[in-house]
Amino acid sequence: MRLVFAGTPDPAVPSLQTLLESARHQVVAVVTRPDAPAGRGRKLVRSPVGRLADEAGIPVLTPARPGEPDFLAQLAELAPDCCPVVAYGALVPRKALDVPRHGWVNLHFSLLPAWRGAAPVQAALRHGDEITGASTFRLEEGLDTGPVFGVVTEDVRPTDTAGDLLGRLATSGARLLAATLDGIEDGTVEPRPQPAEGVSLAPKVTTVDARVDWAAPPVAVDRLVRSVTPDPGAWTTFRDERLGLGPVTRPDGADAAGPVLEPGELRAEKRRVLVGTVGAPVQLGEVRPVGKRAMPAPDWARGVRIGAGERLT
Repeated sequence: MRLVFAGTPDPAVPSLQTLLESARHQVVAVVTRPDAPAGRGRKLVRSPVGRLADEAGIPVLTPARPGEPDFLAQLAELAPDCCPVVAYGALVPRKALDVPRHGWVNLHFSLLPAWRGAAPVQAALRHGDEITGASTFRLEEGLDTGPVFGVVTEDVRPTDTAGDLLGRLATSGARLLAATLDGIEDGTVEPRPQPAEGVSLAPKVTTVDARVDWAAPPVAVDRLVRSVTPDPGAWTTFRDERLGLGPVTRPDGADAAGPVLEPGELRAEKRRVLVGTVGAPVQLGEVRPVGKRAMPAPDWARGVRIGAGERLT
């Protein structure tokens, strides 16, 4: 089939790479978000998907909005049979959805109808899901509501960060997407409507959402931090300055109870730094002070000389 692939960030790259290597399909163009400023110099940078397309010598379309008349004309001229889409980052209007004869097929990183929205992996981790996965479905104007072609499941590991889990799903999801497109071409797969039960939403995670609430149980603190690692990154404040946080550890065995600490209260020991929660304390991993690189929490604690009763807030 002739394909126009739509995607933007790193998790979409394995899918594009898999389709570029397919002997059955031809990627005739890529649609991605416009180049965006990045880094200290704020220079315009191509998206990861756009960079791969450039390397492969494939035309790259970067409409500000996929409903623009010029883009719709370009899409019609390309005459794709299908448009696979992975984390494109913009709503596709009906006029664009109607161009390819097999529609747009979306790879979404959850087991639909669970966790519809922009941040399904983060939501799965934050809510303690033990199993998640990826789904391919026919894109509609609704939010991830279209009928499902296929799914792949993935166990959630106790130490998974969002980056870890998304990396595995991006790889297994790429294979699922390719198999779905093969089945569409062969006429051997049919999409099935999503069940009405089990719908949950996963809106975009903001920096505000990533602030740690120490007046929460240790399991909730652990899940939150892992769910926002690496992006947007967990944080708290110390002495009125922001402090970035890497994944924490919940002490187990003889140390499971830990010392009695108030929520946010710090205790610096020789080889670990503990923080109080509502329940047992958690152990800090890496921390990142403003303007500095990440460092092990004990190194940071020795440098700032934590006083008795000092807290993270």
